[in-house]
Amino acid sequence: MEFGKAYFDAGLERRGTDCMKWDGMMEEHRDPDMVPMWVADMDFPSAPAIREAVQKVVDQGTWGYTMSGEADACALRDYWKRRHGVSFEPKDVLMGPCVVSELRLCVRALTEPGDGVLIFTPVYGPFYASIKESGRRIVESPMARDALGRYTLNLVDAEGKLAAREAKLVMFCSPHNPCGRAWTKEELADVVNLCYKYGVPLVCDEIHADFVFAPNAHHSVLTMEHADELAVMLCAASKTFNVAGLQQASLICKNEKMREAIAKEFTSCGVKSGNVFALAATRAAYTGCDAWLDGLKSYLMDNRDLVMAYAKANFPKVVVTPLEATYLIWLDCRALELEQEELMRRIFEAHVKVNDGLFFGESGRGFIRLNIGCPRAQLEAALAHLKTVLG
Repeated sequence: MEFGKAYFDAGLERRGTDCMKWDGMMEEHRDPDMVPMWVADMDFPSAPAIREAVQKVVDQGTWGYTMSGEADACALRDYWKRRHGVSFEPKDVLMGPCVVSELRLCVRALTEPGDGVLIFTPVYGPFYASIKESGRRIVESPMARDALGRYTLNLVDAEGKLAAREAKLVMFCSPHNPCGRAWTKEELADVVNLCYKYGVPLVCDEIHADFVFAPNAHHSVLTMEHADELAVMLCAASKTFNVAGLQQASLICKNEKMREAIAKEFTSCGVKSGNVFALAATRAAYTGCDAWLDGLKSYLMDNRDLVMAYAKANFPKVVVTPLEATYLIWLDCRALELEQEELMRRIFEAHVKVNDGLFFGESGRGFIRLNIGCPRAQLEAALAHLKTVLG
């Protein structure tokens, strides 16, 4: 099968399937003309190999308690080696339901109540929640931003906070959501070296690793010097292969003591990996979907380029953050001089559902996040609607 433009242009009908992106939007806004460009899943069919694997499980006729095993960890290991040059062993892997729950469990396993956890902001909303709702303190290190909208780490600020012992853990998003950065090897090494210098563990969310666009490259935290001693990497097939509803994610940690502490937290919270459909889908994703993924990335790059060109021509006051990675574009609307509530109200009234920048922290005020993981016609319709507000 060819996974070119025609395949992804076709999309699929998701309304009436209890889909959060479409049906959840309709429940909230009651607007049948609204175009969903918000929550981070895609409006494309999952890869044929995944659908076939799930159908095979359906055909079993029974779906009792199911074990994850070495075959699942080996599929994950081989995939990361093949796609990203990362090496680890099956024993280094823990499996859970999703990256968001793994973030929380890492916070609880690696810190004590009242400890500070450092995050580089703005950042994905559950980073804040996983800290605050675990009884820890949020320690923000605001990122810098150049005239073109590209974000960089303020390592002087971060080091000052680590040196002052304000944080006992660093949480990092790589690639970055919502800012679209694919961190360079040097930037990532700087973060790891800071953690090593101050004896602080590092939890790195790499769920968007497969969506790094050339000429950029994904550098996993696991490839960095000292990572074996202090790093935890979180990943899942959910974003890449559009299977978030199946609830399966992985955690890789080479430090046995840290891994055992996290595993203990998994057990204490009753977290087990064993969704019969998720395991089959994930194995298929990691072993038989490379061609589908390559076609998808090409299509998403074209979507990105369309947004950049359209915004340049039609949104003169909006700064579009350069998208090096993810299918989520971060738009700076501050020059419109609208209060955040008013900005969102106007966008919703223009029949487009986007993510409010405040979901990503106070430094997201004046911003919105746009999901471009959709057929071209849907993206074009959303942009035309947005022009009435952002133009």
